[in-house]
Amino acid sequence: MKRSWYAAPYALWMVMFTVVPLLFVCYFAFTTKSGDFTTANITKIFQYTPVLMDSLRLALYCTVLCLLIGYPAAYFMSSREMSRNKSLAVLILVPMWMNFLLRTYAMMTLFENNGVINTLLEALGLPKQKMIGTEGAVLVGMVYNFLPFMILPIYTVLKKIDSRVIEAAEDLGANPLRVVTRVVLPLSVPGVVSGITMVFMPAVTTFAVSRLMSSGNIYLMGDMIEEYFITMNNRNVGSAMSLVMMILILISIGLLRRVDPDGEGGGLW
Repeated sequence: MKRSWYAAPYALWMVMFTVVPLLFVCYFAFTTKSGDFTTANITKIFQYTPVLMDSLRLALYCTVLCLLIGYPAAYFMSSREMSRNKSLAVLILVPMWMNFLLRTYAMMTLFENNGVINTLLEALGLPKQKMIGTEGAVLVGMVYNFLPFMILPIYTVLKKIDSRVIEAAEDLGANPLRVVTRVVLPLSVPGVVSGITMVFMPAVTTFAVSRLMSSGNIYLMGDMIEEYFITMNNRNVGSAMSLVMMILILISIGLLRRVDPDGEGGGLW
């Protein structure tokens, strides 16, 4: 009984900063500014179906690219040759210690019209390339910001794989490719699932990255929600959009949990 009191501050924190805000979101999503019940806020999101599709599409591209880049990086970091060298892990995880806006501004410095890359191109006698303000720039910014969240859970799972299992496969005549595809990859699925979840969730609702890297040319659902809350001062429609996005994210988490029902990926779920 005494130990249960230790959880009281955590429970109070959860109620105040998780449950109560969610209840407010649900309330505003189904009411007008005068407090009357309505479903018009929910149906209004269908006016922004192209924006929603763009958000889901870019989040999917970002997740796939993070997986394609992050899995080899995590595998290399967890290899026996690199296990004693922590410098690579530190370099990859350092961005997680910085505010994501600072990381995005750093990317803008590289890609802007008079940025580092275009300056180097000019020095080589090559024409400047327009990078800021394009969908590719937004995607690069998203991958750069969310890549560590893919690497970390995969690396954690790979480090837990017993080296004797890999050695047994090698002793039985499996070549390196077969060891990876038949032993390492199946055992690392929980980490992959956790990484996909941790990247897709923030990517689908991102707003600052898209606004800065596209110079305001590309609008995603996160930008629309921010605009309704701050610029238009319409928390009702903004809450409805937030609620719909939360439902979509919960559905995706539920589908991914079918792959990793025991939550062995070391992520948030």
